[in-house]
Amino acid sequence: MKYKIVYDKPCRIRFRCGAYAFAKQYEGCIYDIVTKKDFVLSAEVNSTNGGILVTYKKGFRNQVVSLIEGIQKNMLVPSQASPELGIKQIDNNFKQDLMILTAKHFAFKMFLPYCFRVPITIFRSLKYIKKALKSLLDCKVNVDVLDGASITACLLQRNFKTAGTVMFLLSVSGLLEDYTHARTKAVLTDSLAIKTDKVWLVTDDGDVLIPIDDLSVGDNIRVQTGKIIPIDGTVVSGDANVNESSMTGEPLPAHKQEGDSVFAGTVVEEGSLVIRVRELASNTKISKIIDLINDSENLKAGVQSHAERLADRIVPFSFLGFFAVLAFTRNITKAVSLLMVDYSCAIKLSTPIAVISAIKEAADNKITIKGGKYLEAFANADTIVFDKTGTLTNAEPTLEKVISFSEYSEDDILRIAACLEEHFPHSVANAVVIAAAQRGLSHIEEHTQVNYIVAHGISTTLHGKRAVIGSKHFVVEDENVEITQEQQEKINEKSGACSVLYLAVGGELIGVLCISDPPRKEAKKAIELLKSHGIKNVVMLTGDSFKAAKATAEMLGITEYKYQVLPEQKHGYVERLKSDGNKVIMVGDGINDTPALAAADVSVAMSDASDIARETADITITNSDITELVRIRILSELLMRRINKNYRFIIGFNSALMLSGLIGIITPSLSALLHNASTMLICAKSMSPLIDDENDNKK
Repeated sequence: MKYKIVYDKPCRIRFRCGAYAFAKQYEGCIYDIVTKKDFVLSAEVNSTNGGILVTYKKGFRNQVVSLIEGIQKNMLVPSQASPELGIKQIDNNFKQDLMILTAKHFAFKMFLPYCFRVPITIFRSLKYIKKALKSLLDCKVNVDVLDGASITACLLQRNFKTAGTVMFLLSVSGLLEDYTHARTKAVLTDSLAIKTDKVWLVTDDGDVLIPIDDLSVGDNIRVQTGKIIPIDGTVVSGDANVNESSMTGEPLPAHKQEGDSVFAGTVVEEGSLVIRVRELASNTKISKIIDLINDSENLKAGVQSHAERLADRIVPFSFLGFFAVLAFTRNITKAVSLLMVDYSCAIKLSTPIAVISAIKEAADNKITIKGGKYLEAFANADTIVFDKTGTLTNAEPTLEKVISFSEYSEDDILRIAACLEEHFPHSVANAVVIAAAQRGLSHIEEHTQVNYIVAHGISTTLHGKRAVIGSKHFVVEDENVEITQEQQEKINEKSGACSVLYLAVGGELIGVLCISDPPRKEAKKAIELLKSHGIKNVVMLTGDSFKAAKATAEMLGITEYKYQVLPEQKHGYVERLKSDGNKVIMVGDGINDTPALAAADVSVAMSDASDIARETADITITNSDITELVRIRILSELLMRRINKNYRFIIGFNSALMLSGLIGIITPSLSALLHNASTMLICAKSMSPLIDDENDNKK
C-alpha cells in the first residue's frame, strides 16, 4: 500500500495513504490486519483521508512500517468494524461533525455578505417548516410545530440572525442526541460480544483451529476437558460429564453422549465431545438486545415516555400564550419571545439522553440493561427474590466433614474417596480431591478399574472387595448396602445443611462425606446494602431441603425463604408478591428460574447464567459479584433524581426567560439563545456519570 508518514514519534506513527485510498467497508479489515500483530498496541483507521494511526511496542517501528507496506488491495475484504474501532470512530466523527457545524455557523455569519445570508437562511428553514406542516397535517401539535413556528416568526420579522441561531442550536442538540444513541449501541455491542476467539473444527483431515467467527451452523467442533462449550449444539460423538450449574443450578455434572443437547457457557469437566453447531447464539443475542433498546417503544422508561407526552402537551399552551400576548400588547416582539422559549424542547431531549447515558454507564461497568423502563422498575422496587444455587452461592462445593462408621479413620475414608473420585473430576469430586490435598493425604491407587454410573456414583474393587461411593439411592437401593437407623440419625444430626456422599466397602457403610455449597463471600454484604437502599423484603427460593435453606438464610440475614420449590412454584410466588402490591426484582441463573424471571417487574441474570436465563432477564451482570446489584440500585435511583431535578430546572429557568421577554428585559434573539444554550447544557449534564467515586466507595 502506498503511504506517506505524516507523524513519527517513539511508539506512535501515523500513515496517510491518500483520500479514499480504501473504501469505508475495508476499515474493519485493515484494523484487524494491523491489530492482530503482537507488537501493535492499538490502531485507528479512517477511510476519509486514508489515515492509519498505529501505537506499537518499543523497538518495533520497522515491523510496523513493513506491515503497512505489505497490505495489498487484493487482501482487503468487506468486514464489519470491530466494536472497539466503532466506538473510536463514533467519538471522532462526533468531534469532527461538531467542529464543522460550529465553524460553518460562525464562518457563515462573519464572511458571507448579508445579501447571500438571507436566502440561505430561508432555504435552511424550509426543513423545519416542512416538519412542522407534516405534524399539523397529522393533527399533531408537537415540538416540531413549535420549532417551525419560532423560525417562521423570526423570518416574518426579518430577524434572520435569530432564525439562524435557533437552527444552529437545534442542529447541535440533534447531533448530541444522535451521538449518545450511537455510542451507547456500540458500547453495548462490545460488552455483549463473546470473547472466545478460536475453536477446534473437526474435518476429514483432522482437527483445525479456526476463529469462532468462521464457524457456521452444521459444523462439527471438538471440546476437550476443562473447556467451555461456546455454542448451542448436539453431541455427535464422544462421552463427557458437563457442568451445567450455570444452566440448571445443579452442582453435579450431567452426563452427555451422542444425541444429547449442550449449551453455550457450560463446561466439559471430564471427557471429550464432538458437537454439531445448532445455533450461533452470540450474534442473535447481541442483535436482539440492541434492537430492543433502539426500536422498542415499550422499553422506554415510563418517565421517559411521560416526558415525551408532556413535552407535546405543553406546546399548545405556548401558542395560546403567543396569541394572548399579541392580542393584549399588540407587540409582536414580546409575543415571539414566548415562541422562542418553551419547556418541551429541554424536557423531550434531556430525559432520553439521561436514560441512555445511564444505560451506557451501566455497560461501562459490564452491566447490560435492555431498556430504560427496567432502570425505572429497579429504582421503584421494594422486594428482591433470589434463587439460591449459583446466585447466592457459587455452585462450587466444598467438603465440610467426614463421618466414620467403621475401623477406618476419617483420613482413611477421605483418602479412599479421593482415590476414587479423582478419575471423574466433576465439581463434587473436585471438592473431595481438593480436601484430601489440603490435608496432605496421598492416595496411591490400590483399586482396580473404576466405573462411573451416570448420576449415581462410582464402583470399583478395593483389596478384593467391592467399593462404591455416591448418592444414598445408589449405595442403598442399587448396591443393597444397609444403613441402620442409628447411622442415619447420626448422619442427619452431623450433616446439617450439607449434601452427603456415601462410601461403602464390601457391602458395608464405612463412612460419609458432607459436602456444602457455601454462599458467595459478598452475598451478606450485598443483602445488607440493598436493605440500606430501600429494599424492604429479601426472599430466597431454593429446591434444597429445609435444613440447607435455613442454614443459608441464617448466614445471609434472610428472614423469608421457601425450600423445595419447583420452577412453576417460583413463578407463582413472584406473581403472588406482585398481586400483593410489591414491586419485585428477581435474580436467577438457571432454566428453572426462567418462569420467575419473566414474571418479575424486573429480572437480573448473573454472568454464568444459562443462555435462556440471560435472554429472559432484563438486566445481565457480566461478572459474578452480586454487589453489582447495589450499583444498579444506586444508578437507577440517581437517574430518577436527575430527571426530576432536570424538570425543576427547566420549568424554573424557562419561566424566568418568558417573564423577562414579556417585561422586555431581553430580546427574542437573546431569549432563544439562552433557551437553547440551557437546553444544550442540561443535555450535556445529563450525559455525565451518575455514580461518582464518592458514591462508588459508599457502595
